[in-house]
Amino acid sequence: MYDVIILGGGPAGFTAGIYSARAGRKTLLIVGTRWGGQLMLTTLVENFPGFPDGIQGPDLMMNMRKQTERLGVTIVNADFSSADFTKRPFTAVADGKTYTSNTIILATGADSIWLNVPGEIQLRGKGVSTCATCDAFFFRGKKVVVVGGGDSALEEAHVLSQVAKTVTIIHRRDSFRASQASQDRVLKNPKIKIIWNTTVVKMNGANHLESLTIKNIKTGKEEEFKTDGVFVAIGHKPNTSLLKGIELDVKGYVVRKEKTEEGLLKYFSATSREGVFVAGDVYDYRYRQAITASAYGCMAALDADKWLSENK
Repeated sequence: MYDVIILGGGPAGFTAGIYSARAGRKTLLIVGTRWGGQLMLTTLVENFPGFPDGIQGPDLMMNMRKQTERLGVTIVNADFSSADFTKRPFTAVADGKTYTSNTIILATGADSIWLNVPGEIQLRGKGVSTCATCDAFFFRGKKVVVVGGGDSALEEAHVLSQVAKTVTIIHRRDSFRASQASQDRVLKNPKIKIIWNTTVVKMNGANHLESLTIKNIKTGKEEEFKTDGVFVAIGHKPNTSLLKGIELDVKGYVVRKEKTEEGLLKYFSATSREGVFVAGDVYDYRYRQAITASAYGCMAALDADKWLSENK
């Protein structure tokens, strides 16, 4: 029996574990077999405070894990297969074992949707990215490509245009799905060019991305497109398929039910289930940064501690 069970092993989950342990709560962290979140797929991280020379993504996550373990949090390196939020104590099943707790923090994160073309996996972090806010700095004065046609893709292109030499948007349709405001901003930007009715079929390069093989879906013609970097912006998928009984929005993200009392904020990270809290990219589809995920993890742990104190 635990005071708090945390589902997820990214920045949100580990930070929640740190704060929960420091509050004196008996805490279990189910991190999964692929713990570490999206930072395990990145190389140099330069926008996380405290590292003046930057830090490799996997090293940052290992540091978070070690800190969590040192504070006495029990860590399970298995994927949870089910969870029951309908009655207390809550239960979570991982690797055939059932764990119970009075509160649960959902920090299962979200995964980027990739193109799944040859060369993409090998070149991730070597010119292939899904986050302009994270990696735009590395492409200052260079030529980059954004793949996609929604609001996220156009926002990525706008961010990149502020540092890159040129930005080319490659979109499989002949029109954008993004809001008109986003379209107007991109279409008026002289640094942004658009290639319509085209898909990326291969990413080329040995140690770093050198070019893309692109295909016009109307003519079937393929050609090589030289570029220093490509940002895949075709969406994210929140890891919520196993979170039965929790309210989700139309995109599948957990809905945050901010609780107030006498006009004052009581629980920032509350969900539709009393005693279940949420942190990180599993509900945050806007910022998706390691630092914001950690901040949300902190808030969820403090909310869970407050809830436990008030509901003895």
